[in-house]
Amino acid sequence: MKRIVILASGSGSNAENIINYFKESPNVEVSAVLTNKHTAKVLERCDRLNIPGFYFNRAAFTNSDTVVQFIKGLEVDLIVLAGFLWKIPSNIIDAFPNKIINIHPALLPKYGGKGMYGEKVHQAVKDNLDPETGITIHYVNEHYDEGAIIFQAKTSISKEDDTATIAQKVHQLEYEHFPKVIEKLLL
Repeated sequence: MKRIVILASGSGSNAENIINYFKESPNVEVSAVLTNKHTAKVLERCDRLNIPGFYFNRAAFTNSDTVVQFIKGLEVDLIVLAGFLWKIPSNIIDAFPNKIINIHPALLPKYGGKGMYGEKVHQAVKDNLDPETGITIHYVNEHYDEGAIIFQAKTSISKEDDTATIAQKVHQLEYEHFPKVIEKLLL
């Protein structure tokens, strides 16, 4: 059995999609969801989906090996960032080489880096009149959104699309592809 842990900071729609995708899988299980916000809606989703959800603070994440040891105790094969907004510290990257992946709501290397997430990315795509956008699933390294690209998917956008419709198109790509890419990496 392959095990994954999900790190999320917000509502957890991608986390829920991943959990549901693997719910009946004999080969992959979501062991836990970790969040850096004690008010994150993802914790409510965990309760509803019967998945252990845990909160950690910045000190446990960046100034100690608390989170590293916790994840090691879960014996996970992959760490999945699904809307997790903090930069991953080097002690975690070093403890899990090539075992941490992230999804970004744009076609990297465009619109990546510190502060580029969610609505900010979609606004940049719109402001630059890009004819397409998409998702990038990539390995995590010590720099925001610069790890090796694993997978990209594209969607066309028009001048009439606003940031909400762009976001909706990107979310559809995330929901469709993220669990399948995770599965391919594990099996």
